[in-house]
Amino acid sequence: MKLVLVFLITIYSNALDFKLYQKDTDSGNTLLVIGGIHGNEPGGYFAASMLTSYYKITKGSLWVVPNLNFDSLVRYSRGIHGDMNRKFSTIKKNDKDYKAVMNIKKIILNKKIDLVLNLHDGYGFYRRKYQNAIFYPNAWGQAFIIDQHKLDIQTKFGNLNEIAQKISSTLNNRDNLVKKHHSFGLKNTKTKFLDEQMKLSLTYFAVTHNKPAFAIETSKNITDLTQKVIYQLRSIEEFMKIMGIEYQRDFDIENYQDVKSKLYNFGDININNNFIFSLNNVRGNIKYVPLKKRGNSITFTHPLGAIRVIKGEKRVYIGNKHITTLKPDYFEHIYYKNGIKIEVDGVVKTYKIGEEVHFGQYIK
Repeated sequence: MKLVLVFLITIYSNALDFKLYQKDTDSGNTLLVIGGIHGNEPGGYFAASMLTSYYKITKGSLWVVPNLNFDSLVRYSRGIHGDMNRKFSTIKKNDKDYKAVMNIKKIILNKKIDLVLNLHDGYGFYRRKYQNAIFYPNAWGQAFIIDQHKLDIQTKFGNLNEIAQKISSTLNNRDNLVKKHHSFGLKNTKTKFLDEQMKLSLTYFAVTHNKPAFAIETSKNITDLTQKVIYQLRSIEEFMKIMGIEYQRDFDIENYQDVKSKLYNFGDININNNFIFSLNNVRGNIKYVPLKKRGNSITFTHPLGAIRVIKGEKRVYIGNKHITTLKPDYFEHIYYKNGIKIEVDGVVKTYKIGEEVHFGQYIK
């Protein structure tokens, strides 16, 4: 049995705006998870993308923004327009991050949101006492970050310190750590009194508007992306447990290889509903791609899929990972809305664009 795919191709350059994924049920609390505020912290945004792709919520609600600072994310930059996480107190209208910051503020303040998690990778390993240049109080990695001990008014999940202590204790069970030094700490920045920079952050904006908020920081010194994502997901699942949010996931979090296979499943690219192909094991360069100069569209099954146009070439990214480059050959095309007729082994049939064609002897 041989196999071919029916393709026709067009493309456009994505506007890299973040997207909100809402997984709602009829009742229960709502958790908002935000990844990608810093584009060079992939543990956070790939964990958020796993939530969108492989989790089903059966009680409560989960809202996910996996790609908040999308332009910086595909460039693997902390912030190409400056540090977005320092723009939540004030921001000028001509700031290129203005639209994203104002829109995520609206989502945070939505009356349905009960708790906010901001996902990061931080340097070193946080420890309350200085050990060395990697394990020390000013490190941010492997820590739950809170701005204050508890919210100023009584509200659900307002006891930030108690919740973070409980979750860090669970995460630090030896069965949940690959190495002992991967243990999580609790870092209270006491933002209102001690940290002027954190007063400008997303989590401080949330807590000053009576929304419980935490940052989860996995360590940049852990170079294994899969392991960082596992730590992030374990942490998020503990928050969901406290909130009474129930879920099902399409992988075994106890099985490293199973998590890795899902993490590195980059999904499909769909170009103008004419050309669909997998981004797994794709060639680094695809030449002579027939494109229109304008008026094209593209979608990804992966939430971190994006296109960068560089010197006329279309670079395909999943998060910060450059997957392939499409080298265009421009011309006008016909769009076969109702499919195309193909003779397969002597039988003429109509196939939709993107549909697989199986044949034994010949097609024409």
